[in-house]
Amino acid sequence: MQNEGNRVPEGADVVDWAHFEKSRSELGPGFIRILSYFREDGVKSVAAIEQAMREENTVALVMPAHTIKGEARQFGAEPLAKVAELIESTARLCIETRRFPDELVADVVKLRRLFDQTIELFDQATNPRISRGGTGGGFGRKAANQGFGRI
Repeated sequence: MQNEGNRVPEGADVVDWAHFEKSRSELGPGFIRILSYFREDGVKSVAAIEQAMREENTVALVMPAHTIKGEARQFGAEPLAKVAELIESTARLCIETRRFPDELVADVVKLRRLFDQTIELFDQATNPRISRGGTGGGFGRKAANQGFGRI
């Protein structure tokens, strides 16, 4: 995603695109594969966190939140990482105090929304088949037969 002039890139409040592009260049050809691991791990981790909340299993919140936190930071998704970190640290504290963190319900909902939004933005940045607001679908520009070969 390029910053064109003073225009802020789409999703700039969700993804630090400079960090994302730095990771892309550092990881080279393995970038897309590693990004796919982020998607797979994230889907599993978010589902595990939601399940742990439904089952009121504080211990089961820690590892999936920790996983999302680290992987999100690798790709510049700091808001997602911060919510995961809050879930992880709160769960760890609640394990020590032997209580369930009911106060995390809204954060778990936010985690799901941010994860889905982050994946959508990553897809837009890496998948040429997803429209980036250009020509309105299809490949290239719409053939209009205006001008060329006309008398």
